[in-house]
Amino acid sequence: MSSTDVQNAVTSTAHARKRPQSLRDKAYELIKWRILTCAYRPGELINEAQVAQATGLGRTPVHQAFDRLSVEGLVDIMPRKGMVVRHVSLGEMMQLVPVRTANEALCARLAAEHANNGEIDHLTKILEEGERATAERDTEQLLLLDRDFHATLAAASRNEVLQDLLGKLHERCLRFWFLSLTAQTQREAVQREHADIVAALRARDPDRAETAVRAHVASFHSSVSRLI
Repeated sequence: MSSTDVQNAVTSTAHARKRPQSLRDKAYELIKWRILTCAYRPGELINEAQVAQATGLGRTPVHQAFDRLSVEGLVDIMPRKGMVVRHVSLGEMMQLVPVRTANEALCARLAAEHANNGEIDHLTKILEEGERATAERDTEQLLLLDRDFHATLAAASRNEVLQDLLGKLHERCLRFWFLSLTAQTQREAVQREHADIVAALRARDPDRAETAVRAHVASFHSSVSRLI
């Protein structure tokens, strides 16, 4: 994907979440996406003024975006120097996986019971787009599709508390996820795992859906553990 395509895709994702697109939000989404996709590498020092000039979004929105990303643990603020992208941590992933497993499993069970046909059809469309992105080895597009897949699955649970929690968990996992998706074997594995989840939802089988999601998170854990 080109930088323009990425910016448009990230903006579209934000609109889909019904976020107002102020300059601050645009700066946040764009900078965060560059961190998640390792365009800004772990440990890299980022100059706020240079980012503002390169994006054309202005110093204040960019400064506010970095403050927000600091709170989220993606950057560390270095006074009079800039921002440093925080390193990915195996310890953080080890804490995320059991929490995500338990909550994704509950979500899958609820989604199997409550998902409507439109949501299942949308998940199927994501699978189809994922097949194309996998064939093209388009990791950034796959990351966007994965974000959409899990957001749709969470919404289908009909539990707003769970949906909010999973949204935060998934965002914290995205940088790990991007690293794992740089391997073609893992891209293909994710497609199979997503297909298993969708098949379980179509069958309205909570047990099967839970099993598929647990296998999906376990695969994520295994692939990332080999990389960091």
